[in-house]
Amino acid sequence: MVVQLGTVIVTGAAGRIGSTVREHLRGEVGRLVLVDRVPMRPTAPTERAIQLDLTDLDAVVEALEGADAVVHLAGLADEAPFADLLDSNVLGTYHVLEAARRHGVRRVVLASSNRVTGFYPVGQVVDPDAPVRPDGFYGVSKVAVEALGRLYADKFGLSVVCLRIGSFEDEPIEPRYLATWLSPRDGVGFIRAAITAPDVHFVTAYAVSGNTRTFWDTAAGEQLGYLPVDDAERYAAWVPGSETPSDATAFQGGAYTSPEYSLRHVMAPPPPS
Repeated sequence: MVVQLGTVIVTGAAGRIGSTVREHLRGEVGRLVLVDRVPMRPTAPTERAIQLDLTDLDAVVEALEGADAVVHLAGLADEAPFADLLDSNVLGTYHVLEAARRHGVRRVVLASSNRVTGFYPVGQVVDPDAPVRPDGFYGVSKVAVEALGRLYADKFGLSVVCLRIGSFEDEPIEPRYLATWLSPRDGVGFIRAAITAPDVHFVTAYAVSGNTRTFWDTAAGEQLGYLPVDDAERYAAWVPGSETPSDATAFQGGAYTSPEYSLRHVMAPPPPS
């Protein structure tokens, strides 16, 4: 395959999405730099692996030297104590953007989440310009990720794409996923488009497969040049509960919107001594 993507840095390369991106992009790059805080081993001549913690700004700056594009997938991927989310998701993203600014990186792709709008009702189609309504502390951290990306685009001229990633699974396994599923094939397609789309200042797009039941406007993703090819509906017959009509007033975030889902991560104050 013709090399066309130059040097691409993938943070969180050992994770589920990172591993999939690695597998599909290694043949399309001049160099693929795999960054994670767990050790990794290069498996192709184009690969280089770097073990680091994204809270170390100097290490991140060094890792991004020579990069043409950065795909930032690292971070906590679910609800957690807020301090941990700030460290991993917000501070880590700030360091990636700051390193990209210093090196003049051509494109930064940030992994946001559909959960920044989890409190909208299922019956409402939401586009990326709608006010954020995060469904938990994790969603709040991703709102901050998007805000940092916008700041670095507007203030420092970085070209930034924020992808609000759907439910990244091999197949949809629950009713909510019939709307939110992002297949591995479409996930890679969106990320490839986010790296290569021309004339991008700042774009936020829902990265979701072409699901019949989706409740997100995907026009921004199409503007990046990618049309999803998979549809969760082909699996509907095997998903328990798929025939039950959805409640249009229920929240898009489903179980993530429950108070208990977040309160279990709130640290109780110590008892008085």
